[in-house]
Amino acid sequence: MKTFSELGLAEPLQRALSAKNYDTPTPIQAQAIPPLLEGRDLCGIAQTGTGKTAAFALPSLDYLFQNPVSRLGKSCRMLVLSPTRELASQIAENMLGYAKYMTLSITTVFGGVPIGKQKRRLQDGVDVLVATPGRLIDLIEQKALRLDGVEIFVLDEADQMLDLGFIHALKRIEKMLPEERQSLFFSATMPKNIENLAKGFLHEPVKVAVAPQATTAERVDQYATFVRQNEKQALLTLTLRDEEIERALIFSRTKHGADKIVRFLAGAGIRAAAIHGNKSQPQREAAMRSFRSGDIRYLVATDIAARGIDIPAVSHVFNFDMPNVAEQYVHRIGRTARAGASGVAISYVNDADERQYLRSIEKLTGVRLEKRELPEGFVAKAAELPKAAPRKSENSGGNGRGRPRHGKPQGNGGGRSDGESRNRNRNRRKNGVGAHKGSVQRRQSR
Repeated sequence: MKTFSELGLAEPLQRALSAKNYDTPTPIQAQAIPPLLEGRDLCGIAQTGTGKTAAFALPSLDYLFQNPVSRLGKSCRMLVLSPTRELASQIAENMLGYAKYMTLSITTVFGGVPIGKQKRRLQDGVDVLVATPGRLIDLIEQKALRLDGVEIFVLDEADQMLDLGFIHALKRIEKMLPEERQSLFFSATMPKNIENLAKGFLHEPVKVAVAPQATTAERVDQYATFVRQNEKQALLTLTLRDEEIERALIFSRTKHGADKIVRFLAGAGIRAAAIHGNKSQPQREAAMRSFRSGDIRYLVATDIAARGIDIPAVSHVFNFDMPNVAEQYVHRIGRTARAGASGVAISYVNDADERQYLRSIEKLTGVRLEKRELPEGFVAKAAELPKAAPRKSENSGGNGRGRPRHGKPQGNGGGRSDGESRNRNRNRRKNGVGAHKGSVQRRQSR
C-alpha cells in the first residue's frame, strides 16, 4: 500500500488529504486503516509521532460519511477518549481538518472550563465527541449526554488511560456503551498487564505493531548528565543560554517545580512558560499557542505534555527530573524528532536517587544514554547566575532583570505530582440509558 488513494477512502477525505499534501500513509496508517474500514476492533502500537490519530480518524470518518443518520439529541456516534485536555483538543483539531469537506459535527469536552457551554453544544447531538473521562462522566451524570448511540469507541494513549488511574472511570463508561460497536486502542507502549486489561474492552481485535514496544525514536540523540539535584537549575540555565537550541520542551516531575524553573529562567533573561494541571485552561492554551508560534522557545511541563502532543520543530527535550516510570521516558522524548526531523534528548540524573530510573529506562529501550559532562567551569558560572524572578512573572517568562545570586547554584524546588484529579468522594447515581433504536446497525464484523 503506497498511497492514500489506494486505501479506498471517501472522496472528501481524499481531497482533504491532498490539501494537506498527505500522499503516503505511515506504517501504522497503512496497516491499521484496511481492517478498520472492515469494522474490526484494533489494538495499535506505534512510536509517538507516527500518525496514530489519522490511523483511527480516517476510517472512522469514512464510515460516518458513508452511513449518515439523523443525530439524536445529547448523543454521539463516535467517542474518542483522551487522557489530557491538550491531546483532546489536538485530536479534535486534526479530525476537523480531515473532515473539512464533510458535514460532520465534531466537538470536544474537557474539564477546566465551564460545563454549561459544553452542554449546549451537545443538545442537538454530534457525530464525533472527543473527551477526557472526568468531564465525560460529569456530563452523563447531569443528563447532558448519553452513550447508547456510540458506534465507534476510541481509546487514545491506552496504556496511560488504564495505568494512571482511569481504569474505574473507563469501566463505568464501558458499561454505558452499546455492546455492538467498534473499539480501537492506540498507544506507543502496551505493557503486558495493561494489554490484559484492554482485552475486556476489545472483541477479537486485530493487533498492529509497527515497531517494538517501548522503542525510542531512532533519530533522537540521547544523553545523560550526572548532576546534583540542587545544581540542575543552573545547568539548565547555562545550557539554554550558551548553546544553540531552537525550541525545547523541559519536563519537571512536579507542578511547583515547573513554575520554579520558569522563574529562574526568567531571572536569567530567558523567556519560558509552564504548563501543568494547576494552570487554568486559558493559561494552558496561551502557553501552547506561544510555544507553537515561536513567541517563546522553551516550554516547561509536567507529564501532561508527554503524551501525543504534536508540536512542530521541537529540537530538544530536557528531562529536568527523570521519570520514575520508564515508559514515560519514551513518550517524553517522542516530542522531538517528529515528521522526519532529528532531535536531542538530555536527561539530568541525580546520582543520589535517579540512577535506578536511568537503569530502568535503558533496560526498557535497549539504548544506553551517552554520558555528557558538566560544562567547563560549571561551579563558578553557576554561582554568578541571578536568582529567580518574582512569582508574578512565572507565566510571562519575566524580564531578565533579576538580581545576581551568590554562593550556590539555583535549586529546582518540589511539589505535588501532576495529574488530572480522578478521585471523587461524592456518591453518584448510576446513569441509565435506553437503547438507541434509530441508529444504523453497526457493521457485522463479529
